Amino acid sequence: MQKQDQDFIQRIAAGNRILAPQGDLLRCGGEKVPNDYRNELMRLVVVFADSELAGAAGFCPFINRGPGVRERIVAAKIVTEKYVHAEMALKRLEPFGVNPMLYVRSHAWDSRLDRNVDLGTRRIGGDKRLNVFHYPLEGWDDAIVFNMLMGQATSIQLAEMEQSSYLPLAETIAQILPREREHAHLGESGVRQAIERSGSKAAAQAAVDYWHPRVAATFGRVDSHHATIYIQYGLRRRGSAEMLADWKAQSAAALKRLGLSVPA
Repeated sequence: MQKQDQDFIQRIAAGNRILAPQGDLLRCGGEKVPNDYRNELMRLVVVFADSELAGAAGFCPFINRGPGVRERIVAAKIVTEKYVHAEMALKRLEPFGVNPMLYVRSHAWDSRLDRNVDLGTRRIGGDKRLNVFHYPLEGWDDAIVFNMLMGQATSIQLAEMEQSSYLPLAETIAQILPREREHAHLGESGVRQAIERSGSKAAAQAAVDYWHPRVAATFGRVDSHHATIYIQYGLRRRGSAEMLADWKAQSAAALKRLGLSVPA
């Protein structure tokens, strides 16, 4: 590691925050920020923006699958807010040369792989969405179970960025996080209503069995190089293993409340 990077990491550890770039330069404590910081910051924001765009596009067709008007209103609200979150994230990339209007047209956000594919933590080419957004939804029950589990995961992952060393990102996440937490609660409520409506837990449990390991994989490898750099640069506070443990505990509690089981 170069001395510039070491000095920068020490400034971050001392609590220095980074403001929006002046021109095209990021500065911390009056000193130029290493290029690696800019690259990792952009990567983190792009992964979130792409995941929100892909998530909204994938859930959008299921709005009209809702069993009642209220369910469709909730589904439309979630889709709308995900697009809003993507727009907020892309605006944070504008100082780095990203044009949000062109960007949103650069990928097929509703594209999906075969349902039986299992990518694990292996990333594929194209956009930077989390792998879980490459899998297709199948029906209303499947969609709301996914929203519950992924909503919990997203809330945990975003909470790590709420105190980001990059102040504009921290401010954006502070606005987004309450809505993402609400999405998780709405998902759990929707699953409970679906079970009550059908009188059976079979469909919900089948969806849990499919989605639980795939959502778990969104936390990445425990030895991830990027995760280590995120912590050193103050972009996140904790590593993948700690966040995954939190999600497993939260999702297990939600599944217990619903009378569902964590997959073996």
